Amino acid sequence: MARSKVNRSGELEVLVQVVELGGFSAAARACAMTPSAVSKLISRMEQRLGVRLLNRSTRQFQLTPEGCVFYERGVRVLADLDEAERCASANTIPRGRLRVNANVPFGHHFLLPLIPEFLDCHPDVTLDIVLTDEVIDILEQRTDVALRAGPLKSSNLIASKLGATPKIIVGAPLYLERYGTPSTPQELLEHNRLGSNYVRTQQGWPLLQDDESIVLPVTGNTQASDGEALRHLALAGLGLARLACFQVREDITAGRLLPVLEDCNPGDLEEVHAVYVGQGDYLPLRVRAFLDFLVERVDIGIR
Repeated sequence: MARSKVNRSGELEVLVQVVELGGFSAAARACAMTPSAVSKLISRMEQRLGVRLLNRSTRQFQLTPEGCVFYERGVRVLADLDEAERCASANTIPRGRLRVNANVPFGHHFLLPLIPEFLDCHPDVTLDIVLTDEVIDILEQRTDVALRAGPLKSSNLIASKLGATPKIIVGAPLYLERYGTPSTPQELLEHNRLGSNYVRTQQGWPLLQDDESIVLPVTGNTQASDGEALRHLALAGLGLARLACFQVREDITAGRLLPVLEDCNPGDLEEVHAVYVGQGDYLPLRVRAFLDFLVERVDIGIR
């Protein structure tokens, strides 16, 4: 019989089952074969090898010295084959630790609610999540993916756009009842305008006044480190805040926050990107799986 037509690993598995289970009938059940088929397979192996592997009697068998050597080496061969398959599957199944950095609003409103589904799809991935509106150095922080809002600086990093959102000025009903609702950009100067204490490209609130673009400085009595903190301050009635629409749409629907000066909104969009290092074959599967998952699931507003 030509060696290329022999399923030697399959034969080895049957022989190992015969030895370890103590008989042809038990091995047959384990291998979904009949006892006679197991017996014939062992006989074919002996004929091909030119040695007797088993000394058989009606009720029992015994390994020959050649059979002992063949069995012991066969067990090692099957173990090596299992290990080879595990190594190969590691290259086709996302696994390992995935470190993700996200800005706080995106993290709260999109990322965290999606984590259970992602881990259910990829149980061999372990997530390490950091939420901050500070723009980090992903190489220095050993981060796999950073989710960033706003304009991107030029770099060697790769970026995938997840979407874009308009921004809106909002205030709590309690604040607007107490201080009035501004009807022009100039009236905003009399209001407490809550701002962020991190550096952004654009300092101030862009608005339209008489069909011209202006930028109103933010000089309120409180600044915060992230957009979600500003949202909570606005909900508490401390002042007005300019936030991403996805952050406040549920609050507006519920009446907890009210839009202000919508007629003066310039309609500028804040883009959200997933930033990472590497591409193609150099991108770990866990990173590729995470990016594909985000692109499919995230609906920020405008693609």
